[in-house]
This record gives sequence, structure tokens and C-alpha cells, in this order.
Amino acid sequence: MFRFDKTRLDLAREFKANPFGEHSPDLQYLLNILRAPRPGPFHVLLINEPGRRWTLAMMEPGRPPKPTNVVFTGLAEAEWHIFRERWAALAGEECPLE
Repeated sequence: MFRFDKTRLDLAREFKANPFGEHSPDLQYLLNILRAPRPGPFHVLLINEPGRRWTLAMMEPGRPPKPTNVVFTGLAEAEWHIFRERWAALAGEECPLE
């Protein structure tokens, strides 16, 4: 079974370089872990204007999302932000890549 390894910064770099499309098997496993449902709040993106604007929101199972004041105009930037938030939640510390 694949476990989260916060030293695998190569996987974070791979995601940042190509957030869409095919990923290496190790990155795909990591994404499955990061995206797996868990109790408590988790980060989601709300579409404000399709293809143009997204808002970061927090969501708890069974409840509607609560938008934040963080807005993105690029989907890659938004996905990288959420990747880093989920990484930090699992690692207990921020992802060292900007």
C-alpha cells in the first residue's frame, strides 16, 4: 500500500509542472490519497465563471461549501494551491515548494 511520504518533493514538482493529464503512477497514488474523503473539512473549488474564475471553499461532508475570499483566475494556479493545502494537512507542515 502506498503511504504519504512528505520527502517525495519530486511528486509535488511533477504535479506543479503538469496538473492536468496523465501522471506517473506514484503521483497518481499520491493524488488518490490527497483526494480521498476523510472526516472534517476539506478544500474544494467553486466555479464562478466557467474557464475564467474559481473560488476556494471549505466543505464538510453533508454540508454546503463555505466560500473563502481566495479567488483564482487560472485553474492550474487553483489546483496547485489546493494540492499544497492538502499536502500540508497530511504532512503536518507546509509543502516547501512555492
